[in-house]
Amino acid sequence: MSLSGNSPADRNLHEMMRDAPAMNESSNAVHSGTNAPNQPDSGYYQHPNSLPLNNTAAPATNNVSPTSPNQNGDLLKAPQSKIETIKNWSISTYKCTKQLMFEKLGKSSRTVDTELESQIEQLRDTQRKYSNILRLSRALASHFYHVVQTQHALGEAFSDLAQKSPELQEEFLYNSETQRNLTKNGETLLNALNFFVSSVNTLCNKTIEDTLLTIRQYETARIEYDAYRTDLEMLIQAPRSDASTARLEEATQNFEQHKESFERLRSDVSVKLKFLDENRIKVMHKQLLLFHNAISAYFSGNQQALDATLKQFNIKIKSPNSSIPSWLEQ
Repeated sequence: MSLSGNSPADRNLHEMMRDAPAMNESSNAVHSGTNAPNQPDSGYYQHPNSLPLNNTAAPATNNVSPTSPNQNGDLLKAPQSKIETIKNWSISTYKCTKQLMFEKLGKSSRTVDTELESQIEQLRDTQRKYSNILRLSRALASHFYHVVQTQHALGEAFSDLAQKSPELQEEFLYNSETQRNLTKNGETLLNALNFFVSSVNTLCNKTIEDTLLTIRQYETARIEYDAYRTDLEMLIQAPRSDASTARLEEATQNFEQHKESFERLRSDVSVKLKFLDENRIKVMHKQLLLFHNAISAYFSGNQQALDATLKQFNIKIKSPNSSIPSWLEQ
């Protein structure tokens, strides 16, 4: 067998290599996700040899079909927008954390509204004191509920003994009637206490808490505002160049954006504090009057005044011993 000369097998091999596409064209076709120029449609889908790095999500279905360039652009925009959002959030978090640390170390100044800060601190102190009143009034209502239940059971016991002890029937009946009257008045006072607890709870944990939520948003906006203000001041003092000028313009835009958000939230907090103070005075005036009149009427034995107090505040009397009426009674 001779090794010299071009055999038919060698010529076929040279023709196959000549007809094959160049390596750089094949690489571009695989990694860009588009067809090579002037490449005929083969009629079937060819799987790429490598996965694109910018699309790591698994496909929704197993049916894979070629996509148009516009669809490819839409698919690329979603991950890029998420990455941009995460990037902006990371930068903002870093700036705010740095600002907080510098404020605690005394290396950075903070924006202070003395009057507003005083009102906020006063509101937080008011919530703490009202929460203590709420805790004590709940304890009073709970203990008094057990007192009323005990009086009711004691009245039933006296009534039962009156039927079984003829020699003491009159005495047992007197005590049974007394406990029943105390139970009735106790249930009336218990309704007043529950109404007081419900109103104070709404004021503390809903009305005041809603304002405190806006205050927390305002405090976060204040930190962001100071962080971007400090960043802008440092860039203004830096030497001027093309890169620093572009960064200065971007920092100015970010500063103005956070300044607008900060001033808007500061205005919202001022308005909410004003309306909350008016609402708090109105609600507590009514509830303290109810609490005083109901307690005084009960312990002085004035049943008419106790009933008039609940009627004045439109409180429906609900007996703790009453059961749910059946459907026949309804």
